[in-house]
Amino acid sequence: MPHTLLIVDDEKHTREGLERVFEDDYDVYLAADAEEAFRLLESEAFDVVLTDLRMAGKSGMSVIDKALKLPHRPVCIMMTAYGNVETAVDAMKRGAYDFLTKPINIEKLEIIIKRALRSDRLAQENKQLHKRLDEKYQVSGIVGQSQRLVHVMEEVQQVAPSKATVLITGETGTGKEMVAQMIHQNSPRAHNNFVPVHCAALPANLLESELFGHEKGAFTGATDKRIGRFESADGGTLFLDEIGEIEPSVQIKLLRFLEEKTFERVGGTKPIKVDVRLVCATNRDLSAMVKEGTFREDLYYRLNVVNVHMPALRDRAGDVPVLMEHYIKHFAEENGFKPVRLSAAAMKALRVYTWPGNIRELRNLCESLVVIHRGGEITEHDLDPKFLGHEPHEHTHKPSHSNHKPLSFEESEQRLIRDALKKTKGNRTKAADLLKISRRTLHRKLQQWPELDVR
Repeated sequence: MPHTLLIVDDEKHTREGLERVFEDDYDVYLAADAEEAFRLLESEAFDVVLTDLRMAGKSGMSVIDKALKLPHRPVCIMMTAYGNVETAVDAMKRGAYDFLTKPINIEKLEIIIKRALRSDRLAQENKQLHKRLDEKYQVSGIVGQSQRLVHVMEEVQQVAPSKATVLITGETGTGKEMVAQMIHQNSPRAHNNFVPVHCAALPANLLESELFGHEKGAFTGATDKRIGRFESADGGTLFLDEIGEIEPSVQIKLLRFLEEKTFERVGGTKPIKVDVRLVCATNRDLSAMVKEGTFREDLYYRLNVVNVHMPALRDRAGDVPVLMEHYIKHFAEENGFKPVRLSAAAMKALRVYTWPGNIRELRNLCESLVVIHRGGEITEHDLDPKFLGHEPHEHTHKPSHSNHKPLSFEESEQRLIRDALKKTKGNRTKAADLLKISRRTLHRKLQQWPELDVR
């Protein structure tokens, strides 16, 4: 649908001239005065209001005031033949996006309207993003009801409003980054940046530059100055995942920041001060690393001001049914399928399974079940043998015309994706349609298994 534009001007030739300019690209409405504009604003939702300042009766300022009190606030642009700095400042203070003087430069006006709509769209998207983040990461929204998880959520509620550095510990896949996001979203910093860095993914020399930035010429290839993650997170939260993997040289700079709240870019000498809250995570035993001499003791105590430990999924097995239901529903909605149903025996097997990959492994299983079975019932015989406490043996299965072992869910899914991509000659959109899954899901699977991509 085209954007709606309301033009308010008491000069007939100006109204109709502007209508001819914009009618091909916008749904244009005309008003000869403020009162007519008020009636239109009450009956229609406008994206842009373009109003003259000086008119018979009420002025264009009253039109702007009226428009900006509406639930759907349009972008307001002022026009006047009596342009002066005071009028412009007053219009902008009242909420106008921009200000033009007559005679109107049409090309400039078109640019201003397009820029205003783009700015408004980005503002709305940002507002919706924060709303979704608030909903996703509110403490009450976490999935599970075990006592251990309840304890973690109570800790998050207590620590989130503070400025304290937090160390989140726990096995891989337990949801440490989600807890870090929750701490950020429930803090006064919620509407500033949350900047994650996965320390294990970068070698020491690159990690230092990534965190602290570098000056031009600091090293070979440093052709420009670079702003690091600390500066990007100013006013917000910096999340350092796998903090146990950082080298001693980076540990020293990190310790200095925690002590002085300043750092220097690589190759620089000027101290830079930022307001950053640090949240770190690790699946390693940092206290043991301190004893081994591989992690600085003073840094460990600086990081471990508040410790939040994420329990392994095997230690809260009672949450497995709730998590299964949650993720099955999520992936069913994402792909447009009916949710699968788990038999009592299948659920019993999954509850006693040890889940070495924790929630990440459970999440992947749910996605596989939804994509492959598409609304059917899952019995224990449909599960990969590893979930039943044993590996497959040929003698445990019914005789078959094939001597091959039955495929696991993961192998079956890989084969389906590979076949679909071959049939569509690597066209991901067509392959996703053939598999009856979203293109986003297919893209995520190909990131997980890049060897399947036939392009």
